[in-house]
Amino acid sequence: MNSLNENTCWFESWFDSPYYHLLYGNRDEVEAGNFIEVLSGFLKAKMGATALDLGCGKGRHAIALHRKGFDVTGIDLAEQSIVEAKQSEQEGIAFFVHDMRHPFMVNYFDFVFNLFTSFGYFSSQRDNSSVISAVKSGLKANGVFVIDFLNAELVKKNVQENNQGSVEAGGIIFHWQKRIENNFVIKDISFEAENKTYCFSEKVQLLTLEDFEKLLSPFFTIENIFGDYKLGKFDEQNSPRLILIARKK
Repeated sequence: MNSLNENTCWFESWFDSPYYHLLYGNRDEVEAGNFIEVLSGFLKAKMGATALDLGCGKGRHAIALHRKGFDVTGIDLAEQSIVEAKQSEQEGIAFFVHDMRHPFMVNYFDFVFNLFTSFGYFSSQRDNSSVISAVKSGLKANGVFVIDFLNAELVKKNVQENNQGSVEAGGIIFHWQKRIENNFVIKDISFEAENKTYCFSEKVQLLTLEDFEKLLSPFFTIENIFGDYKLGKFDEQNSPRLILIARKK
């Protein structure tokens, strides 16, 4: 049975697996583009504004931001994702392998975008704080940090009501089970491919609005709180997302 190395963080192995991209292949550029269209309209950024896509994956949001006139840099720890993202490089958009817990450039970006729950992977609050501190370092004075995260309360409710299932992708049947443990939502994924059995687990902290307020308060002021990709009002019990727009102090 193939699974994660005990000394490897789950995201380092799973995000770099071809099976991760196969399972989540329906996350397309149209979906990303629709959100960025709404978000960029709200932010009213100047043409050529510098933006960091933090945890960019294969670059779908970075590409959408570039199309809206941003000068975009995308970073991610998953090397294979960056290899694919680099195929979209051109003037005004570039990608690098980098750990978001460490600073990337200093006082350079007008905006930092952390989208589609690309946060809360770590086991310690120290790591979360390191990410926030690195973002602060990368932003110019009065720069804007946008976080698009899951709504913890809704996730808890959904896990209680629907905690297992299967999905077919690329001829492979992926079986999944969800559970909540130590304030993490954990999704165990198992499947067979190439005569081998694979098991992976996704693990994300159930961070609430209050948690983010505490994390951000040393360096940022939260200016807007939204609950969906149309930037509707946040409702803790019903909103599908928690989207924060914060400004560097």
